[in-house]
Amino acid sequence: MAKDNTDRIEREIELARTRLASTLDELAVRADPHRIADDAKSAVVTKLNEPKVKYTLIGAGVLVVGLVLIKVFK
Repeated sequence: MAKDNTDRIEREIELARTRLASTLDELAVRADPHRIADDAKSAVVTKLNEPKVKYTLIGAGVLVVGLVLIKVFK
């Protein structure tokens, strides 16, 4: 009976170790700075490629350039 309990506890400990190792591996992948930067860059590029955002930024750029030209030539 005691041997069965010991074996069961050892199996549970080994399963817990395996789950912990898997969790740590997943956290290491998620916390990779290169991956985080790539994901952020991808999100920004996707957002900037939306027509509503793209044309608003183009319009704002044209406005700024126009105001600068007016200021320079006055």
